[in-house]
Order: sequence, then structure tokens, then C-alpha cells
Amino acid sequence: MKITFVGGGNMASALISGLLQQGFTPRQLHVIEIHPENREKLKQNFGLSVSENLAEGVSVSDVIVLSVKPQQLPDVARDLSPLLNNQLVISIAAGIRATDIVRWLNGHHRVVRAMPNTPSLVGSGVAGLYATPGIGEQDKKNAESILTAVGSVLWVDHEELLHAVTAISGSGPAYVFYFIEAMQQAAVELGLTAEQARQLSLLTFEGASQLANSSDDNVTILRARVTSKGGTTERAIQTMEKNDIKCKIIAAIRAANDRSREMSDEYGKI
Repeated sequence: MKITFVGGGNMASALISGLLQQGFTPRQLHVIEIHPENREKLKQNFGLSVSENLAEGVSVSDVIVLSVKPQQLPDVARDLSPLLNNQLVISIAAGIRATDIVRWLNGHHRVVRAMPNTPSLVGSGVAGLYATPGIGEQDKKNAESILTAVGSVLWVDHEELLHAVTAISGSGPAYVFYFIEAMQQAAVELGLTAEQARQLSLLTFEGASQLANSSDDNVTILRARVTSKGGTTERAIQTMEKNDIKCKIIAAIRAANDRSREMSDEYGKI
């Protein structure tokens, strides 16, 4: 399988690194990148072919990964359209519906949408995937093999569910960082050094995530086990409940979901 990436930014670089670690060779990968400094960086880091011209690499590729920014995608897709020869097209641009990508590609229906997240940069990502009607099992396997190079994948049957994926896992790392910020600030205010605060907060999140992932029990049960009656954790949870923290988090995630829908509607008018 030969893959051309249109756009050589951070997510594309993460995917390329993961694919090379999985056994792909540099000869199987090509990148279209308009910025000279990025082209040079990709060549030095991965030893693969990089070009500025969209036509180079597309005709001999089996898969095209659209890894440009959402606002660039309409023009890139329209320019790509006459160059396609029934390749599988994977888009990792947030907020742009497959139906609009198909339209910009002049009716090319062999499209998979992917919504990866930033932990993909360290091989711990998770991506929501949606295949347009008619996509075969081999195409789905190929899409999986590319996205699993940097983490896990989750298929959804209805494209509208990618809004929820975006709100939960796409935006989710920012929620985690926000909570870690609060923990670190509290730790410093309580007398710990900034480095101690960082270490305790990050390792606590990492350990709790590993525990939840390895346990058959749901997180509500795990939380209850930590929350001894009359203890420190119970006092903290009671304070969060009193301030309606859980409902506020849910409201924030719903807001992210709504914004994802709005973005799709906006791009759909282009």
C-alpha cells in the first residue's frame, strides 16, 4: 500500500512515524507540503519523498490522506479531484462532513472521515472513523491500519456521531489539561513546588487512567472505592457536587458538540 499525505503538519508526521515503526518503508509514503521548511524537516526526519506539487505522488498512491487544516480542505479537494483514479481518500480534518468532501471531489465516493486526537503525537491517540456508503471492508481495514499506527480506532455507523467523538476525544485532551492545571495550581497554593505539583498531578492522572482501563468495573464504582466515608476524598467530591461540577462539564461537552455541528454547517455552504 502506497500512501500520499496532503499536508505535512504534526498529525501527518505522527502518522508517518507510526507507520514507519509498523514496518512501512519510506518508499511507500509521500508527502505534499507547500512550506519549504516543513518539506526539509520531513525529509530529514523520515527520509521519504516530499514535494510541493499536488500531482506528484497521487497517481501512484493507493490512499490519499487529507491532513490539511479544515479551512484549506475545500480548495485542496477541488484541486485533487481531477487527479484521482479511484483511490481511497481519508480526511482527518475536523468538522467537515464526508458529503461535502465528496462534493468537492466531484462525486468521488471512496471516502473515510477520521477524527484523531492530539495524544496521537505520542502513539496514544484514539480516532473516530466513519465510512461513506459503499466503502468495502478492505478500504476500512486500510484506514484502520493507518490510524492504528498512532493509537486505537472506533467506527461509528452514522456520521452525525462524529460530532460527539469530536466533543469527547477530539477536544477531550484539553479538558484533561484544564483539570491538571487546576490540580497543579491547588498543589502550589498548598505549599508544594511547581515541579512537585506537576509530578503528582500527571502521575495521578496517568495511574487513574491505567487503573480504569484495566478494571472491569465502571468508573463510578472505582470512584466510590476511593471515597471513604468521612474522609478527605468524600469532602472533595461533596464540594464538587455542591458546585454542580459534573453538570458543568457535561454542559461544556455539549457546547463542543454543538460547535462541531455549526462548523460542519458553515463548511457545507462553501
